[in-house]
Order: sequence, then structure tokens, then C-alpha cells
Amino acid sequence: MKLGVLALQGDVREHIAALNECGVDAIPVRTSGEIRGIDGLVLPGGESTTIAKLARSFDLFDLISDRIREGLPTYGSCAGMILLANELVDGAIGQQTFGGLDVKVRRNAFGRQVDSFETDLSFQGVGSVHAVFIRAPWVETTSPGVQILASVEIDGSSHPVAVRQNHILATSFHPELTGDNRVHRYFVTEILNK
Repeated sequence: MKLGVLALQGDVREHIAALNECGVDAIPVRTSGEIRGIDGLVLPGGESTTIAKLARSFDLFDLISDRIREGLPTYGSCAGMILLANELVDGAIGQQTFGGLDVKVRRNAFGRQVDSFETDLSFQGVGSVHAVFIRAPWVETTSPGVQILASVEIDGSSHPVAVRQNHILATSFHPELTGDNRVHRYFVTEILNK
């Protein structure tokens, strides 16, 4: 079983380290041959518009979209959640996503970089996790096939920040930055190895 972390921009090393701790052979991927040869994919946190543009520049965008649509187990954190969403709110003009996750995601929902924060939240199937939010998105709406795994309360409203739909997991926070690999382990055991 070989798991790839898309290595165009973002928290690549941190995801690889967390996945290796889970006993998975995780490697950086940035070519079409590497992406064709993996059994699962992680889309890291970073800048979603930059990752999408680089994927287009390196002729990877359609390949990644196709592999996700065909059932490739995929996990996206923060920018990765944005890239997996079928619809965006407040996206950059002309911003494209790989899609596959039947949700509408609001980019930079919690505010700018200065509004980044950390909190503890309850993650279904994992337990209490410490979550780091950096210019993070949240899920505005979900289809009936999407399972909400964790939410954050802001000003009396609940906003989903971790969701799953079949072979896709997405979080708006960065578990790769906390030293706690349980979200990665959830992806490996509940999605990748099923």
C-alpha cells in the first residue's frame, strides 16, 4: 500500500511524518507517474489557488480529479478540503477544485491569518482532538451522503470542520501540525484499508 502526499505546495513533510507514524509508506508525489502509482492521496494544507494552478501547470489537475472520482482514497486538510469540494463560496475568481466531495465550502471562513486559532473538538470515531485552524474553511452545506465528523460552534452557529463521504475525508484544520496522528490513523484504518 503506497500513499502519496501531493507535493506542489503546503504541509507535505508534516503529513508524511504523521502517516509514517501510522505504519504507512507515504511519499511525496508531483508527477503523473507517481500519482498513477499510489493507492491513496493526501492533499495538504497550504494555498488552495496555488496548488490548483501548479497542478494545471504540471498537467496533473485532470488526472487527480479523475482518480478521486474513480474512488482513490483521499484526505484533504484545510486547502485540501477546499480542493475536494464540489462547490466554493468566496473562492478566487476562476478558482477550480478537483471535486469529489458533495459539499459547499466557504474559503477563509474563520477570517484572515491573524484570526487563526486552536481549540479542542469532538471528532466522531477519534475522540477529543486539538485542532489548529489557519485561514481555515468550513463546510456551508452537505449532501445527504456526507457524514459530519466534527463541528465548531461560532456565535451560536455550528459549522462542520471534518466530513467524510465514502472514500474521501476532509478537515478544515491541520492535524499534521499537532503531533497527534489519530486523524491520519482514522484515514488509514477507516478509508484507505477498507
